[in-house]
Amino acid sequence: MGEAKTIAIIGGGASGLAAAVAAGEALRDAEGAAAGTGATERDAEVTAARVVVYEASDRVGRSILATGNGRCNFSNARPGDGDYRNAAFVERALLEFEGQAHWRVPSRAKTSTAYPNGVLGFFSDHGLMWREEGEGRLYPLANKATSVLDCLRAACAAAGVEERVECEIAAVEPPRAEGSPFTLRLADGRFERAGAVIVAVGGAIARGLLPEGVPFREPEPTLGPLATEPRWPRRLDNIRVRGALELWRPDSRGMDGRALNDGGFPMGTHEGERLVSREVGEVMFRKYGVSGIAAFNLSRLVEPGDVLAVDFVPWVRLCDMEAFLNRRRKLLRASLGRDVTWSDMLRGMVLSPVADVLLEAAALDGAHLVAKGETVRMATFLKGLRLPVTGLGDVRQCQVHRGGVSVRAVDDRTCEVRRVPGLYVVGEALDVDAACGGFNLHWAWASGLLAGWSAAERIADLASLADASGSSGSERREGAPCSNSIEVQGSSRVAGGNLCTSMNCARTPSRHSEPARRNKRGRA
Repeated sequence: MGEAKTIAIIGGGASGLAAAVAAGEALRDAEGAAAGTGATERDAEVTAARVVVYEASDRVGRSILATGNGRCNFSNARPGDGDYRNAAFVERALLEFEGQAHWRVPSRAKTSTAYPNGVLGFFSDHGLMWREEGEGRLYPLANKATSVLDCLRAACAAAGVEERVECEIAAVEPPRAEGSPFTLRLADGRFERAGAVIVAVGGAIARGLLPEGVPFREPEPTLGPLATEPRWPRRLDNIRVRGALELWRPDSRGMDGRALNDGGFPMGTHEGERLVSREVGEVMFRKYGVSGIAAFNLSRLVEPGDVLAVDFVPWVRLCDMEAFLNRRRKLLRASLGRDVTWSDMLRGMVLSPVADVLLEAAALDGAHLVAKGETVRMATFLKGLRLPVTGLGDVRQCQVHRGGVSVRAVDDRTCEVRRVPGLYVVGEALDVDAACGGFNLHWAWASGLLAGWSAAERIADLASLADASGSSGSERREGAPCSNSIEVQGSSRVAGGNLCTSMNCARTPSRHSEPARRNKRGRA
């Protein structure tokens, strides 16, 4: 087998380390099984395969340490495929992952009720403890991202995974002939070989690594702050409130834009607009616009011409707002023993800088007494201070990049690129993203684990094929054309009983294309 025994993982972030643990443990378990059953010399060679993580920075896991403000919101208690873009692909991939986790993850294999999903079972088996916060967000019990990274690195070490830091991969070249390995071109001019490659870097980096012909969507930053018309945000810079953000969009159909929130009551009506989405949570004002989790989630949906409406009192329905303010005026009058000004009305409800902005926006004087009919005007701004969106704010704060390898080009059962067998793409390198709340990291772990298991299985399958065919594969000159290869699109079928690793050959082997492939679960 030689170099073909190596599983190369490019990227030492969340998905890369998960893939490394999965592949390393699968190979270690195979080695143990072979030793216990009197394996042949060939078997010993197969199970002696190694896993190498290539990381461009000076240490693995830096991206993990930066998540959740250093706390690492590593998953969600209730992840669902509907939380993701390209949801159909994610649904199938997560279903496959859970199926494999039931027999690959010890805690899941023992009982199906131990943990709600395979990701949590995996982390529990490796010593991590966690707690749940609002909206199902899961954080390590130690409240530090380092505890997540420590568990992963310990698992890598136990599985014999090799870490290569400050080692940048510039390009991945697919095998040029049957039995040949991948070529990894390093940035310093050197090259290395591997039998399987897992690309676990962000989409922006993955683009330059991948072989030609792999469908790709150019990455763009998302899940970050929003830039808006700056008049009001500039006045509120660094002010943090607990409220809601609504994203409104011009409606070419001429609808009046009336919408209902989760409670079933009207949130507002803007003629000629429709409500795209509403997010309740922390809102942080910046000079350029709005930040915070609510803004981050809406950034995935925003389009030119959209308007943000800031709701400072999300617990009160718009239709009840006038009555709410009138009751407040009556109570304050009794408490103060005098007529109530607008400054009195807003004091204690919103912060002073927010009150100043709302009064100016509503063209009201804080020193003046509340007049009949003015409560309707103030209710409008308390429930929806409008900020026209101009684009993304500080892109350095964006948590993910949307884009990457098209999911249509990838096998949802393995995360393997269909036309390049042995090449796997995971995590942010795929065109998959989700809202805040631990969903993106959940996908990183799940896709990484799935690809790691699949790559380890591929190494064993290729060794079996080599054993069955003797030296026939090695006798073909590397780079020689295949005599009867045919052009395919999105297919990796086996034809004629022969094998070829060319990207454009219909006889390219794939984990799911071999008629007699081993499957511990008895699936064809």
